[in-house]
Amino acid sequence: MQSGSLRRALAPVAALLMSVALLLMGNGLQGALLPLRAAIEGQSSLAIGLLASSYFGGFVLGCMQAAKLVQRVGHIRAFTAAVALASTIALFHAMIVEPLVWWILRGITGFAFAVIFAIIESWLNEKSSSENRGTVFSVYTIVNLTVITVGQLFLTLGDPAAFPLFCAASILVSLSALPVALTRAEAPTPIEQTRVRLLHLFRQSPAGVAGALAVGLANGAFWALAPVFASDHSGGLSAAEATAYFMSAVVMGGAAGQWPLGLWSDKTDRRRVILFASVGATAAGVALTLFSDAFAGAPFLFAFVFGVFAFPINALSVAHLNDHVEDDGYVEAASGMLLTYGLGAVAGPFIASVIVGAAGIGALFLYTAAVHGAFILFIWLRIFRRSAPPEAAQVDFTDSLIVSVTVSNVETGNLETS
Repeated sequence: MQSGSLRRALAPVAALLMSVALLLMGNGLQGALLPLRAAIEGQSSLAIGLLASSYFGGFVLGCMQAAKLVQRVGHIRAFTAAVALASTIALFHAMIVEPLVWWILRGITGFAFAVIFAIIESWLNEKSSSENRGTVFSVYTIVNLTVITVGQLFLTLGDPAAFPLFCAASILVSLSALPVALTRAEAPTPIEQTRVRLLHLFRQSPAGVAGALAVGLANGAFWALAPVFASDHSGGLSAAEATAYFMSAVVMGGAAGQWPLGLWSDKTDRRRVILFASVGATAAGVALTLFSDAFAGAPFLFAFVFGVFAFPINALSVAHLNDHVEDDGYVEAASGMLLTYGLGAVAGPFIASVIVGAAGIGALFLYTAAVHGAFILFIWLRIFRRSAPPEAAQVDFTDSLIVSVTVSNVETGNLETS
C-alpha cells in the first residue's frame, strides 16, 4: 500500500491508535511489575500464578458483558469509564499489598481491559473497509507489540518495591482516554451480540480450537511467572532490568516470527506450520529450562526464540479455523477462539504455579514445553486424519490477525457447548 493510501486508511483511526499506544504501555508495565513485586514481597508461586488466572477470568467475563455496557451508555462513555477503573485499580495495588486483594483487583482489571479492547477493536473494524482492514489491523498489531515492549522497559527506570512505577502505569492508562474522549470522529454503531458454539467450532477445526487452548495454557503461564523466572536468571543485572529485557525479548521475538510463519502458512497446509512452530516453542522451552545459565545472555537469546515460535501459534490457529468456516461464520469463530484462549489462560497460570511450587521456578518453561509437546502430538494426528483444504480456499493470514474483533459480541446466554 502506498504512503498516501496508508495515511487515508489510518486517518479515521489515528486517535484510537494513540489511545492503544498509551494504554498498552501502561498495561505492559503493570503486567511485568506485579509478578516481580509479588516475588519481592515473598508471595508464593501459587499466589503469583493466580494473579494471571484472575486477570484472564475477569477478561472472559468482560468479553461477555461488554456489548451490554456499550449498548447502554455508548462507546465513548463506556471506554472512559473502563479506563478510569483500570487506572484506579493500578494504584490500589501499591496501597494494599495482599494476595487476596491483588487477585480481586486483577480480576477487575481484566474485566476493564476486555471492555476497552472490545470498544477499540469494534471501532477499528467499523472505520476500516474490506480493502484496507488487513492493513489497519496489521498496524494495530505492530503498535501492540511495540508499545508493550516499551512499557516493559519502563521497569528499568524505577524500583519495583516503590510507588512510582505503579503511578506511572496508572498515568499511562489514564492518558489513553484523552485521544478517544477528544476525537471528532463519529462513534460506531452499537456492538451486536453473537451466538458462539464451541463444540461446533471444534468439529469444524479441531486443530484450530486446540491451538487456541494450548496457547492460552502456555502463554497464560508465561505472562504470570516469566518475570519471576527472569529475575532468578538475572546474570548480574538487577531484577527489574533482567525482567524488562527478558519480557521484551519474547515480545520482539513474537513480532519477528509473526509474518514469516504467517506468509508461509498461506502457501501450504497450515497445520504443518503450526506443527513447526510448536516444535520450535518446545525446543525453546527446554533450552530455557536447561541452558539459561550456560553463557552470558543465554536467557534473553532463548527468550527471543521462544517468542518467535510460541506467539504466532494463536494467529495461525485462528487462520486454520477460518479456512474451514463460511464467510458469515468469521465473527463466531473469532469470538470462540478468544474465549477458548481465555479459558486456557485462566487454567494455565494455576497449573504452572503448582508445578513451580513443587519443582522451582526453573520448571516454568518445562511446563510450557509439555503443553506445546502435547499439542504437537495432537496436530500430528490431525494431519494424518484429515486432508488440508485447497490453497484457494485458505484465507489470507493478515485477515486472521483480527482475532479479537467481536469478542465482545458474546453474551452469556449465547455461549453454547453444542
